[in-house]
Amino acid sequence: MTDVLVIGASGNVGKRVTKQLLDNQFTVKALVRDSSKISDLKCDGLTICERDLEEDFSDAFDGCNQVVFAAGSGGSTGADKTILIDLWAARNAVEYAKRSGTQRFVMVSSVGADAPDNLPSEIKPYLVAKHMADEHLIASGLRYTILRPGTLLDDNGTGAVQTEMPEDRDDAVIPREDVATAIRYALSSQGSDDRIIPLYSGSHAIKSFF
Repeated sequence: MTDVLVIGASGNVGKRVTKQLLDNQFTVKALVRDSSKISDLKCDGLTICERDLEEDFSDAFDGCNQVVFAAGSGGSTGADKTILIDLWAARNAVEYAKRSGTQRFVMVSSVGADAPDNLPSEIKPYLVAKHMADEHLIASGLRYTILRPGTLLDDNGTGAVQTEMPEDRDDAVIPREDVATAIRYALSSQGSDDRIIPLYSGSHAIKSFF
């Protein structure tokens, strides 16, 4: 049985978590739209599954007992893609996971998804999509972990985070590598079940929150 289905495995967070999971002896099914984007990841424990998230991708869940939803429409797309990927594809992934008997679902959400009205209007469609996807997962009956990271950086990971919003909102940031590490711990710990965990750069070991 494949341990983990990573949805959006060619993305900035998805690719990092796929590599971390493989390095830690998980077996991974990487769901991507274009397999060439992860051609540099070669491992006996990796299966690549090409699917379009705007179509039916339910068969990708076969043989997977844990799921990570790390897909996103990207900052350069419009509200239509935000709805189709960040909301509808996430919603569909939850439904497919329920049907397939998935044991745990880890959702990569966003800071601000708890209260979309409280942040600038230009990102409100994205936050609304994330909020609704999170609420659908919470109501699904699946064991879930929802991670809400701050602004994502390409800096090297530090292995240390905090879950309290920094006083200065400009400090509400986190390297993508640390988000990937948090996902890995969420998949490995029952202490992460049915929790929403904000993530920002901090001084506490990531493992201590899971």
